[in-house]
Amino acid sequence: MGIASNALYFAVHPNQIGVLVQWKLRNGPIHKRDETQESATAKICFDFLHQTGRSFSPVIKELHPELLLPVCVFYLTLRGLDTIEDDTSIPLDAKEPLLRNFKNHLDQDGWTFTGNRQEEKDRELLVQFDSVIVEYRKLKQPYQAVIKNTTDKMGNGMADFARKAAFGDVSVSTVEEYDLYCWHVAGIVGEGLTYLFVEAELADATLINHSLYRSMGLLLQKNNITRDIREDFDDGRRFWPREIWSKHVDNFEDLFDSKYTENALNCSSEMVLNALGHACDCLLYLAGLREQSVFNFCAIPQTMALATLELCFRNRAMFKGNVKITKGDALQLMLESSQDLESVAKVFCHYVRRIQQKNDTKDPNFLKISIACEEVGAS
Repeated sequence: MGIASNALYFAVHPNQIGVLVQWKLRNGPIHKRDETQESATAKICFDFLHQTGRSFSPVIKELHPELLLPVCVFYLTLRGLDTIEDDTSIPLDAKEPLLRNFKNHLDQDGWTFTGNRQEEKDRELLVQFDSVIVEYRKLKQPYQAVIKNTTDKMGNGMADFARKAAFGDVSVSTVEEYDLYCWHVAGIVGEGLTYLFVEAELADATLINHSLYRSMGLLLQKNNITRDIREDFDDGRRFWPREIWSKHVDNFEDLFDSKYTENALNCSSEMVLNALGHACDCLLYLAGLREQSVFNFCAIPQTMALATLELCFRNRAMFKGNVKITKGDALQLMLESSQDLESVAKVFCHYVRRIQQKNDTKDPNFLKISIACEEVGAS
C-alpha cells in the first residue's frame, strides 16, 4: 500500500489503525536482502520482481538467503512465460512454439524477446530477459532443474489451452477439466516451489506429495476464478465449469440476470464448496515447512484466499464487479499468518465459521457446505 492510499484508508477506517500499528511494530524482516553482494544482473532481476509482482515481491525478498535468488528467478521465468501466453496479439502459430520451447531459452545466453505488443505490461521483462538467464545459469544445478522442469510443464499446459482458445473454446466443461486448468496455471507452481524448499532443506521431504502441493496451488487459483467471475465474463472467458453452473441456470449469462439471483448465489456457493475441498491439505502442507520466512511466504496467500472465499460466499456483489477484502483485514491476516501453524488454523476456522453462518438451508448444497466447513474446522 502506498503512503497516500494508506493515509486515506485509515482516515476513513480509524478503528483499524491499531492493526496497522501492530503490523509496523512486529513486521521486521526475517532476512534482510544484502544488495552489496549482488551482481548487476541480480539487481535487474529484483527490479523486475518489484515491477511485475508487487504483491509477491516483499515476501520473496524476505526469504531465506538460500532461496532468495532461486525463487526470484523462478518467478520471473514463469512471469515471462505468462506474458507471452497473455498477449492476444501473438498468433497461435508463433505463440505455441514459444510456449512449448521457452524452457530451452534458459540455456541460451543473451536470449531476449521483443515480439510482445508495446502495451503489454510486462513486455520489458522479456526485452531484458538475458539478465534473468545470467542469474539462472549461476544457480545450483538442482535449482536450475526444478525451474526448467516447471517451465516445461507450464509452457506445454499453456500451449494446450491457447490452442483450444484459438479455436473458439474459451470455456471449461467439467470439474475435472477445471482442476486440470488450475493445475497448469497454479498447481505446477506449487510443485516447483515445494521442490525448491525441500532441496534447500527448509521443508520436510514428505511434502513431495502430489495431493498437498497440488491443493496449495488449486485453492489459490480457484479463489481467483470464483472472485473474478464478472471480470472474466466481461472479457469473454468462462472458467466456472459447465458441470457446476448448468445445475443452477440454463445459460451462463443468466448468472448475471437479477431474475436468477438465488440461482446465481447457489452456484457461487458450490464454487466456494469446490475450493474448500483443498483447505485441509493446505494446513497439512504448512505443517511441513521448517523455516519462518518460507512459512510466511506460503501461509499468507492461503489465509487471504480463505478470507476472499468467505467474502464471495452468497455475495450478490460479485456478479456486478470484483469484490476484495479491506486493507485493514489484509493487514490483520498478514499479522496472524506470519506466526505459526496454530495461528493460521485459527484463521481458517474463523472464516469457515463465517461461511457456516451465511449458509442457506434452501441451498441444494447446504449440507455439503456444512460438512466441508466442519472438516476444515476439525483439521
